[in-house]
Amino acid sequence: MNRPFSPVQIWNSFLKIIPYIGVTFGVVLGTVCLALLLAVGLFCQKQSKKRCLRSLADGYINVIRCTPSIVLLFIVYYGIPKLALGLFGLDLNFSSKIIYVIISLSLLYSATLAEIIRSAYLALGRQQYEAALSIGLTPAQAVRRVMLPQGLVVALPNLGNSLISLFKEGSLAFTIGLIDMMGAGNLIISRNYGAYSLETYLALAAIYWALTLIIEQIFLRLEKHYSKGRRNLNAA
Repeated sequence: MNRPFSPVQIWNSFLKIIPYIGVTFGVVLGTVCLALLLAVGLFCQKQSKKRCLRSLADGYINVIRCTPSIVLLFIVYYGIPKLALGLFGLDLNFSSKIIYVIISLSLLYSATLAEIIRSAYLALGRQQYEAALSIGLTPAQAVRRVMLPQGLVVALPNLGNSLISLFKEGSLAFTIGLIDMMGAGNLIISRNYGAYSLETYLALAAIYWALTLIIEQIFLRLEKHYSKGRRNLNAA
């Protein structure tokens, strides 16, 4: 039965979806933390003098970038339990679905993040790192005090764009049954037997739009803040 468009239902859906923002941001935060570790490892491999390590990193990045995110999600969701059962006799079928989402998105995001780190490193050049060592800084101090602050300025625009993409990719989590914002929206539609679908998706679009703008503004402010010293140096 067709129902007339109801603006009130948009607001009702909005109120029911908002409580699940925490789940969505939990996925994003977990993904960023795990992906950062993987990306640093990939970056180190790509900078290695051993050709086999560089080839492995390049192969991983190329395969991951050519794999659709939803396909990777299903491979992780169905593959990990089978491997765990076959190799270790562990039954992971009842483990939390958010774990599989974070793993799959981390694999996806780490490839992008590794390239962002590499491009920032190449933009700075190794000369600055070597100059920092020549004045008595340890390698860790050279990275923390010289390379990282400058590299962050170079990488922030790409980091912001990739984080926004990750935030939107996280909406695929509902396909394996995770109830995040997208999953909550689909539950609302199913409980109404397919009615008010347009209103519910408009509410979802408004939430994603607003949160994306907030993330974008945060990164613009960060970029402006960390670029002050660089602008002053160039002006001098």
